Amino acid sequence: MGNVSVGICYIINKLRHSVVNSGGVGTKTGYRLFSVTAVDKLDCIHEGVECPDVYIVERLFSSSLVVVVSLSMPRRMNVYHFKKGTEICNYSYSNNILSVRLNRQRLVVCLEESVYIHNIKDMKLLKTLLNTPTNPSGLCALSVNHSNSYLAYPGNATIGEITIYDANNLSTVTLIQAHDSPLAALTFSASGTKLASASEKGTVIRVFSIPEGQRVFEFRRGMKRYVSISSLSFSADAQFLCSSSNTETVHIFKLEQQSPSPEEESPTWSAYVGKMFTAASTYLPAQVSDMMHQDRAFATVRLNMFGLKNICALATIQKLPRLLVASSDGYLYIYNVDPQDGGECVLVQKHRCNEDKKPDDASPQLPGQSYAATVALPSTPPSSTTLMGYSEDGGTQKGDVIPEHEFAEGPVCLDDENEFPPVGNQNN
Repeated sequence: MGNVSVGICYIINKLRHSVVNSGGVGTKTGYRLFSVTAVDKLDCIHEGVECPDVYIVERLFSSSLVVVVSLSMPRRMNVYHFKKGTEICNYSYSNNILSVRLNRQRLVVCLEESVYIHNIKDMKLLKTLLNTPTNPSGLCALSVNHSNSYLAYPGNATIGEITIYDANNLSTVTLIQAHDSPLAALTFSASGTKLASASEKGTVIRVFSIPEGQRVFEFRRGMKRYVSISSLSFSADAQFLCSSSNTETVHIFKLEQQSPSPEEESPTWSAYVGKMFTAASTYLPAQVSDMMHQDRAFATVRLNMFGLKNICALATIQKLPRLLVASSDGYLYIYNVDPQDGGECVLVQKHRCNEDKKPDDASPQLPGQSYAATVALPSTPPSSTTLMGYSEDGGTQKGDVIPEHEFAEGPVCLDDENEFPPVGNQNN
């Protein structure tokens, strides 16, 4: 894919709005925003050329606000009103920006050893979290539900501890001991009441209730060691969770409490053995007992690629559940998902996301539907420098690197019809 920067992968945004769904991808010449108005049609709605080699592009739902970070200036965050072609503001930091997250209340910038929380209405810097555990990939998650604005990021560099932070009230909520090894992936459900996590081992995925931090589900995606999980994503109703990695398989798990079937409740020999097996597990070591209670994947996708970085998401399109997979070779794949029986998902469309806009002839076409495409991250984070001089309350000391604009010029007014679209569950 000629126009996409080397090492930049596509990342699908979750479905946030039932009318307008779009996202962006960084390219060598700038960035592009896409909208999928039908399964068989991928529209480029905007192409930004303000700066080259964009590796982060985040759009605020379907509004005109877009955040861009370029490899040429990896310490500066530019905020644009892309429909007007104007810059709202820009901020410079004393370290390279590794990720950006935003909702209707907060904009969060993650560096290797610090996190910055801005008020999205005027871009004021509200809080600087200093000396956070080393986080070379910029791993963090921000709930899209602005009423809670929970932020999750690694609480430890050597084990899978998660810090849950209230970005609205600027206070720590809880610490979750999620995994034995360092974290590899984090994601919130749309309501912000569930958080899914995976570690660098990549074999177990856990789901926690928020804000309590209690484990409510645990899934095993396989026994293979050293699997690198690249994405986790809930469905809009939080009934399903999908996971992709550097293997050729995407897993979909169903979040439901298992209840015994009538057959299992009957006084048969197999039922008796099953009950004895369950009872015996309570006397086994915790690791063995946990493994016995883990659920396998409800549905799967076998990709025609191996080793390519890819990102997955679940969406309801035209009242039907779909799985979307975007890969670093520049393709977007759309699959049907059977919500009742699961099993192997069926590929229904494949899109090529580069400039030539050549249609693919690989798959059948479905009637009008919509979904959002992507944001971008570097596969290898830029090198970092020592962060000094920022105070805990978000201020700066004289002589240090400071934001180029302390505030946006007045409130951030986007005047879009869908400036701040609702994020609650809606039927398409």
